[in-house]
Amino acid sequence: METSYIVTFIGDDRPGLVEQLSRVIEENQGNWHESQLSRLGGKFAGLVLVSLPQGIGEQLELALQKLSSQGISVRVTPAISGAAIASARKIVLTIIGPDRPGIVREISQALSSHQVNVVEMDSQVSSAPMSAEMLFQARIDAEIPPNTNIDDLSDMLDDIANQMTLDISLEST
Repeated sequence: METSYIVTFIGDDRPGLVEQLSRVIEENQGNWHESQLSRLGGKFAGLVLVSLPQGIGEQLELALQKLSSQGISVRVTPAISGAAIASARKIVLTIIGPDRPGIVREISQALSSHQVNVVEMDSQVSSAPMSAEMLFQARIDAEIPPNTNIDDLSDMLDDIANQMTLDISLEST
């Protein structure tokens, strides 16, 4: 019987980092299934879903922790299989506007107040082409419960957009 684990890691961005992780996972009978890896602020960080024979999780974590001598911080967490709400509707938010503190907090607070579950979020700050003003851009994939009024959520997001000079688009998929 196999068990699943989430391996989280961060280290200085450099060639060979993923190879080191994958080698240790394979040497400990692990199978790399899914991952989200990214360079942020000169670091390379990621989440990896692996499966292992039962009882090997601690062994894998100890082996991965040895990579700390090479500047890689790793944590292994048992994955809990939770089925998504079958009747949940999927939505996508796109956000763009002048960068400022509080954008993510305001939007995530609105989503949370409507019991919306964020499934994936990608964001970046970049220079606007014509003005060189710093622009915040994000895409949020989320699941909304069937009993949530999407019009109320949309109105709340419109209020945030007006207050923070943002363009927020909400689409049902």
